[in-house]
Amino acid sequence: MTSITTKNAVVHFNEQVYEELNAYIKSSSPSKIFILVDTNTHEYCLPQFLAKLENGDIVVEVMEMPEGEDHKTIDICTGVWEALSEYHADRKSLLINLGGGVVTDLGGFVASTYMRGIDYINVPTSLLAMVDASVGGKTGVDLGALKNQIGVISEGSMVLVDTSYLETLPQNHMVSGYAEMLKHGLIADKAYWERLVNLQDLDISDLDKLIYDSVVIKNKVVTEDPTEQGLRKILNFGHTLGHAIESYFLGNADKTPLLHGEAIALGMLLEAYLSVKSTGLSTSEYEEIKTGILNTFSKVEITEADQKIIINLLMHDKKNSHGKVKFVLLEAIGQPKINCEVSNDLILEAFADFNS
Repeated sequence: MTSITTKNAVVHFNEQVYEELNAYIKSSSPSKIFILVDTNTHEYCLPQFLAKLENGDIVVEVMEMPEGEDHKTIDICTGVWEALSEYHADRKSLLINLGGGVVTDLGGFVASTYMRGIDYINVPTSLLAMVDASVGGKTGVDLGALKNQIGVISEGSMVLVDTSYLETLPQNHMVSGYAEMLKHGLIADKAYWERLVNLQDLDISDLDKLIYDSVVIKNKVVTEDPTEQGLRKILNFGHTLGHAIESYFLGNADKTPLLHGEAIALGMLLEAYLSVKSTGLSTSEYEEIKTGILNTFSKVEITEADQKIIINLLMHDKKNSHGKVKFVLLEAIGQPKINCEVSNDLILEAFADFNS
């Protein structure tokens, strides 16, 4: 696969990954190499990665963080910063983030802020991270249950997508990443959406191409608007309500936490309904979206009491401006519209349709 050039980095795929990594290490000659993993990638992915890493005489240190979104916190960042300092990391050190979206988001933030910035490379090991979290330079951590409230936009030196790591992934995490791929189709490419929702017609060997096309879609948007002043906001379709739902389920002891993609799938369903009422999405395309999503994702119970709290959480969304909640909605599949405002009554109507 041809490598994809982003604004400040390059995304390499499969057969080129380790050749490009080792060439980069040889040419840049970092003072030390640090590899950030979580408990899962330490066991299932690190041995494969180290077997192909050519570090020569450069010291390699491995740092492990706990697995899961509830550990994407400043406290964990502090532990990683302290470990870097304890092992005498300097400005010429290299941090390699080997993991899913939590590791790449948090590791990128740590690298971007340690000594005002050291080089880092993302090696995404989950489908979600391959198609979304590792591309575009968004780094950061959660503030309590509020998603990605603290962070910076700062691209690493490269992204290395080795899809063989997906063999280590549980099925529910594969499905979670699939939600972001569906989103890319809904906001940018109806033909891509239609390929995804007809997966029964595809061979598993087509997955690499679908991942590649998803990265192309996201990179095109991010390259045109790296700091999210306008166009890049379309990547947040499904995320305004999806993030609020994810935060609520994460922070409520009575609820089973949702994976990111599971919450975003619910958010896309709700925001597609809002699109019918607000931006002219046709009823037939809404039904197509609903069928496509519910073929893979299960609905969860969201009570009236839940809905009120979720609506209150919308005020923390990062797209908001001047106290107004801003949605990304659809005029048609592949035709998004940014900065849409809707009433709370209409959001409650969307929840009523969802529960029906």
